[in-house]
Amino acid sequence: MGNNPLGTFLPLILLVVVFYFLLIRPQRKRQQEQLQMQNTLTPGARVMTTTGLFGTVVGLQDEDVILEIAPGVETRWVKAAIGRVVTPVDGADADETDSAQPVAEEGVRDDAHEDIQKDKGEQATETSEDGGSKDSGTKQS
Repeated sequence: MGNNPLGTFLPLILLVVVFYFLLIRPQRKRQQEQLQMQNTLTPGARVMTTTGLFGTVVGLQDEDVILEIAPGVETRWVKAAIGRVVTPVDGADADETDSAQPVAEEGVRDDAHEDIQKDKGEQATETSEDGGSKDSGTKQS
């Protein structure tokens, strides 16, 4: 067995190539997509910041974005703080927003509302076998 320098460095070269294709290249692609999204922001777009704040773009100034987070409440953010553009969920029609149940923010699950409804259902009265009504909170074994 000879002391072949190519054979010695081949595993190291393969490791560098694998790191490039599995880590470096995809990360660079994500950064470019993020930068392109931030540069194509337009007024009226619904966005989420990297900290999780939802808002609507109302203006752009150089590297800043002005977001309206509530009616009449505007804040200034750097473009780099915009994490993603939020698209409405398909099927979220106006007739669904008129229902008695509160609607979650743009397709986000409203777990607190579901928990409240679940608790109300557990506390509802149930009919006993003899036709009388019993409160489930005071039900005895």
